Amino acid sequence: MSAFLENKSAVVTGGTRGIGRAIAKALAEAGAQVAICGRQPEPTAAAATEIQKEPAARVVGRAADVSRLEDVRAFFQFVDREFGGLDILVNNAGIGIFGSVAELDPADWERTIGTNLSGVYYCSREALHRFGNRGGGSIINISSLAGKNAFAGGAAYNASKFGLTGFSEALMQDHRHQNVKVSYVMPGSVATEFGGGDAGGSWKIAPQDVAEVVLAILHMPERTLISRVEMRPSRPGK
Repeated sequence: MSAFLENKSAVVTGGTRGIGRAIAKALAEAGAQVAICGRQPEPTAAAATEIQKEPAARVVGRAADVSRLEDVRAFFQFVDREFGGLDILVNNAGIGIFGSVAELDPADWERTIGTNLSGVYYCSREALHRFGNRGGGSIINISSLAGKNAFAGGAAYNASKFGLTGFSEALMQDHRHQNVKVSYVMPGSVATEFGGGDAGGSWKIAPQDVAEVVLAILHMPERTLISRVEMRPSRPGK
């Protein structure tokens, strides 16, 4: 699948580390020019510079908090200036704040829903306005198996990911006849620092594995849409 995304422009939110960084790197290796965002300017610039070292890659970065509409608008205007168009959006930015409903601070609830769900809406809306000039595009939302399996202490995270399932499926129905493909990927345990957890564990899914799925979705013939992918460790820890 080398360079099959040549002449395509892509955005990856939360692209500074973990799954997002792996996806940005894979897209760049496949020939796309890629824009990433993260919350802080320095890590975002550093990640873009590091991925840029790939042969023939063009990667740019700008700080943006996707839960803030004004940040999202400014980021997509930056993409307009850099690339002049957009073909692919990967909504990857996400946070995990855990605790029982009684213990969960309202600010943490709002931050989780704002990042994991409202941020996807803000970015998708901006992308859709740009896809029309390209004759269509692709949106891939990075969700979680927590979007179908609730767990104790996960009220905010589960709500955001269950909501993302409904949003993704409605988004697909809304825009499929405008040549917009919408997919969502639901990984289980991934070897990252997400949620303050341990990135170790050889049994976990690697971020690169999620990136491979994203490439496979984008590589499908125009007539075919992979709408949902569930990913699990093949041999989870006991």
